[in-house]
Amino acid sequence: MQKKQTLLSIAAMTLIAAAPTAWAQAQAQTQGKLKVGFMLPATGTFASLGTAIDNGFRLYVTEQGGKIAGREVEYVRVDDESDPAKATDNVNKLIKRDNVDVIVGTVHSGVAMAMAKAAKESGTLLLVPNAGAAAVTGAMCAPNIFRSSFSNWQPGYAMGEVAAKKGHKKIVTITWKYAAGDETVKGFKDAFEKAGGSVVKELSLPFPNVEFQALLTEIAATKPDAVFTFFAGGGAVKFVKDYAAAGLKKTIPLYGSGFLTDGTLEAQGADAEGLFTALHYADNLNNKRDQAFRLAYAKTYKLQPDVYAVQGYDAGQMLGIGLNATKGDAKNINGFAQALRSAKIDSPRGSFTLSKSHNPVQDFYLRKVVGKENVVEGIASKSLADPGLGCKM
Repeated sequence: MQKKQTLLSIAAMTLIAAAPTAWAQAQAQTQGKLKVGFMLPATGTFASLGTAIDNGFRLYVTEQGGKIAGREVEYVRVDDESDPAKATDNVNKLIKRDNVDVIVGTVHSGVAMAMAKAAKESGTLLLVPNAGAAAVTGAMCAPNIFRSSFSNWQPGYAMGEVAAKKGHKKIVTITWKYAAGDETVKGFKDAFEKAGGSVVKELSLPFPNVEFQALLTEIAATKPDAVFTFFAGGGAVKFVKDYAAAGLKKTIPLYGSGFLTDGTLEAQGADAEGLFTALHYADNLNNKRDQAFRLAYAKTYKLQPDVYAVQGYDAGQMLGIGLNATKGDAKNINGFAQALRSAKIDSPRGSFTLSKSHNPVQDFYLRKVVGKENVVEGIASKSLADPGLGCKM
């Protein structure tokens, strides 16, 4: 009799333990598919970056069996064309027409600002897998807005520290005249001038203009100790090639935010050899998480991953962490945010956490171009946090 009661007790406890799982599965079925709205560039200068983000995110979802928090994932895509003038209409298509549960985007900082505004007003979850506009996790910060990448200020600041340690005193900066360029240069200046250096000239041209010749002539005439730059995608390819063609590479060292050489080395060829950049990812980190990621990505897409793929993958991870905590409920913003604020994200770049304003606190690596790889030379800046100016969460 006693043995029978014991067996019944064990069975009852087993049912109780299984109940939350069964409830979660039933809840996920009731909620239906998880609609993820991708607002990424599919055409233009940043098209390849958008593809890499898309690939990385979908790789994470595939590893979860095509589901996040028990909900099958359905994708809705809008090409943002890297055009801020079209951004509000495009993001409202996803929010109001398609009724997505979460938006993932984008690359261009100007477009991301419009997305953040719409997300803040509607309460829709927004995961930013690249655009580093300071205001997204600064003045525009909100409980439902998260970044899996960086702030523009961060890689600039890290390279400013490096340039100062290398003994440079006078530097010229050159970039596109828009949020990403301006804020990256500000980060560089903050670190470089704090260490006693001087930015003697700030050169810029409108995005996505790539007519660099007049500015390169001005750099040659100024004769700085070094040049710091921010360009990405097709613009980065042309700048590096034009810089070398002008003969400047041999006489004036060129430093950059890591986007100068990330995803662009194949096209830049020998002209990129030896360039130093700072970024939160590199091609030879040799940690187990990164090795597994790179192998899976290469098998799936027949391509080598870059920082954009990592940021897309980590946007997926962050969505998974938040929704698993809320049992798949994308409208439980407080629960979602609480889970991510206390999480340590196991990224291929190395583990990172989120600041109070929901921006990654992460290591920035000093990388040197060797062949077709951005090889780690060391840590440019350890556990670097963006100041999150203006955030009042």
